[in-house]
Amino acid sequence: MSTSTGNGWAQLRQQTRSLEAQTDTLFHTYSRFASAPNIPANPTEEETKTESQIQELLEKREALITQLTRLLTSDPHLTTSALKQNNLTLHRSHLHEHQLTLSRLRSSISESRQRATLLSTVRSDISSYRAQNPETAEADYMLDERSRIDRSHGVADSVLSQAYAVNEQFGVQREMLGNVQRRIVGAAGKVPGINSLIGRIGAKKRRDGVILGSFIAFCMLMFLYFM
Repeated sequence: MSTSTGNGWAQLRQQTRSLEAQTDTLFHTYSRFASAPNIPANPTEEETKTESQIQELLEKREALITQLTRLLTSDPHLTTSALKQNNLTLHRSHLHEHQLTLSRLRSSISESRQRATLLSTVRSDISSYRAQNPETAEADYMLDERSRIDRSHGVADSVLSQAYAVNEQFGVQREMLGNVQRRIVGAAGKVPGINSLIGRIGAKKRRDGVILGSFIAFCMLMFLYFM
């Protein structure tokens, strides 16, 4: 009797593990419907079939766990086995976890479908209203264009403000450099050969200033061209 009971336990456990693996595979498929970017308004045939298969597997697993429980309590040899008690507890835990997962995915799919339906209804109502009121549609278009133009002007004002700030900083720096240069020239007048060196440095600075000014003007023209 104990040998046949042990064989029955092994067979039932093997069936339970097989159904658990099948459930995991179907959950992988079913979860894609919950994360679909464009969920249809009504469940597809594949979605309905997958959900039905998962529900059927859960019911079969619950029946097998009931048989394992009866088998465990009816045989004293099995009842005293801590390993079998632990195996049964794990099967129950996996079943409960999968039941919660199915409920969670059902709710997620339902909420996504409701949001998609509401968004589609709102868009349809807006399109219908604009079709029946072309003046309003044209006014909305003009307001959108005005908003885009205002944003472009805002960007241009920001760029110009930055350019003015940079130019002001250049002015302050030029004034500081002029003061320094005057002091250096005053001091260099007393040292032979320094004046010619200062003259060459001044020529290089003027050339750099022309290059920098040309570059800033080119950037402004390109910005105004592509705006």
